[in-house]
Amino acid sequence: MKILPEINDFKYILRMAVPAIAGLSTQMIVSLIDTAMVGRLENAELSLAAMGIGVLATWAIVSFFSSLATGTHVLTAKNFGSKNYDNCASILNTSIIMNLFIGTIMASIIVVFAEAIAQFFAADALVGKEAGKYLFFRFMGLPFFLITVAFRGFYFGIGRTKIFMYSGILVNTLNVILNYIFIYGEFGLEPMGLAGAAVGSTLATIGDVIFYVFVSKQKDISSKFNLVKNFSINTDFIKQITKISFPVSFQNISILVGFLSFMSIIGLIGIKEQAVSQLVFSALLISLLPGLGFGIATQTLFGNNLGAGKIKKAKTYVYGTIKIATIYNLILFIIFYFLPEVILVLITDDKNLISSATPIMKIAGIGQIFYAAGVVLANALQVAGFSIFVMISDVISNLIIFVPIAYLLGIVLKLGYDYAWSVLPLYTFLYSLINLWKFKKHEDDFPQFIRKK
Repeated sequence: MKILPEINDFKYILRMAVPAIAGLSTQMIVSLIDTAMVGRLENAELSLAAMGIGVLATWAIVSFFSSLATGTHVLTAKNFGSKNYDNCASILNTSIIMNLFIGTIMASIIVVFAEAIAQFFAADALVGKEAGKYLFFRFMGLPFFLITVAFRGFYFGIGRTKIFMYSGILVNTLNVILNYIFIYGEFGLEPMGLAGAAVGSTLATIGDVIFYVFVSKQKDISSKFNLVKNFSINTDFIKQITKISFPVSFQNISILVGFLSFMSIIGLIGIKEQAVSQLVFSALLISLLPGLGFGIATQTLFGNNLGAGKIKKAKTYVYGTIKIATIYNLILFIIFYFLPEVILVLITDDKNLISSATPIMKIAGIGQIFYAAGVVLANALQVAGFSIFVMISDVISNLIIFVPIAYLLGIVLKLGYDYAWSVLPLYTFLYSLINLWKFKKHEDDFPQFIRKK
């Protein structure tokens, strides 16, 4: 029987997805502002080079461990759907304790070896020294960040995505203010330069923890979930969270490796080509961030309904989210393909770069049409217990197909970077197709599979 979402289903999906998208978008805006502030320091070239290393190292670690939110999210969503509120509280508290432990261990290691790590990746000793300072202060905040990851997964799971949006607005506003104070030295403080950006970010993260604790003490949350009463660690939940999350962690790393490998391939072709590709990747955030937001909505709605035993409704939400996300990406395709300059002028005013980026934007526009469905299906499969499969799906389509073929066309056959980029639509199409095949294969036995899990 055909599954047809109703108008109210679409409204509910958007109610879940839009706040998540808004919260994610604030991170992108602050990243651009941080770069602009550091770019205005006296020795901007040195600071920006060091920032590149620091941000990349931070991104790698954060991408790996922030997936712990996925395990917390999926387990909370299922238990919330089955109205097991005490389990929801236990999942959150277990996640907080586990994440605090992991964050403290990792932060201790990176803080001690911060400069050595930075010097390993830096070609210049001064750049390494500055990057080392950034890593030192930035990773002091890792335990606090992972606490917010636990809270994020919990509130996603109970459908309170607006709390994440408010958190994003708060922490990123604090980030901008504190970074400005510590970078330039306001209120009698000594200017810290790039290191000040790390100090500001760490303090903002602590502020985010305080925000989540305050929200969790509100009557509607505390009375329903008894978070203080259920403050304990459950080893079974630790196993379940890690079983769901760590394949997602390795998937995130594979995406990062794929992105860096592709950019390295373009760099072998030419510096200008690499600059153009960076512009296009920045433009693709316009579709990537909403895609992640739709994925969050999928995990919540699919997980809630699976937990409640409403299998048909759960699948309805998946297909409904695919439709909304694909319509959004089709609109972006029209802009990317027919009006690419509209987006590019927001990123750069260099007419030569805009002209060179225009044909690549058209290719990227085609590629993103398919990606929305792949992301939504991947998140649904993670809820159903197929995290490892989703990881393998990305590795096959990205590292085994996309990157090698891009290298073959761009470097071996010397066809240029536009041919390397032409493989992107193949990657996104295959990723979505593989995930669709897996979802369709198991959609009729989800009830039995969920009970086994």
